[in-house]
Amino acid sequence: MRSISASFAAVLAAAALFLGAPARADDLDAIRAAKTLRIGTEGTYAPFSFHDASGALVGFDVEIGRKVAEKLGVAPQFVEGKWDGLIAGLDAKRYDVVINQVSITQERQAKFDFSEPYIRSRAVVITRADNAAIKSFADLKGKKAAQSLSSNFAQLAKEAGAELVGTDGFDQSIQLVVTGRADATLNDNVSFLDFHKKQPNAPVKIVAQKDDADASGILLRKNNPALKAAIDKALAEIKADGSYAAIAQTYFGADVSK
Repeated sequence: MRSISASFAAVLAAAALFLGAPARADDLDAIRAAKTLRIGTEGTYAPFSFHDASGALVGFDVEIGRKVAEKLGVAPQFVEGKWDGLIAGLDAKRYDVVINQVSITQERQAKFDFSEPYIRSRAVVITRADNAAIKSFADLKGKKAAQSLSSNFAQLAKEAGAELVGTDGFDQSIQLVVTGRADATLNDNVSFLDFHKKQPNAPVKIVAQKDDADASGILLRKNNPALKAAIDKALAEIKADGSYAAIAQTYFGADVSK
């Protein structure tokens, strides 16, 4: 009888501790208390997050972050880090959110939460302006595609039957297409819009694009419903008041939310 009473007492004690423990505070509380939204970003990823000639941190994602912080009534504080450790830094609480064109994937959603998408991009085929032989993804079969070999776009080109020509990234891929050393390159339409805005006379064009769009969102830790709701509301407000369109026009010359 004593052992049963002792066990029952232990259960009651545990229940009392549980009931008396305060609920976990939403990160929004801490952000408002600090009056600062700490934003993780690369700072080396143009046109989304990079340093201009004067050394100032600029970019599409940087401007979106500033507007979101403004809507939350706090100041933005950018914390720069390399991509391979950027998401881990959120887990380690070095910042409150990551704004760095982070694609919304099932794998990431299993561990983190995302805002509503604020940018969408599609895979496109880019050729020289005078190329009449390639009009679709299927036409890449047997053609040379300039690609960063570790990218998803390289895999798409390979699946289409293209011969891959390895490059260091988008700019080099475009250069190989322009000089005729490659027939095409696959990349996202947002990168092309950025390039075309800077070099409108470059002799290249988009000849095909995937129907499915990849969505990117603001990344935050799980179990922060108030913070997610506040960020979603902020994004909706900057789209409604024209701020988003102005930022997108500056960096891409087009709306990249659809």
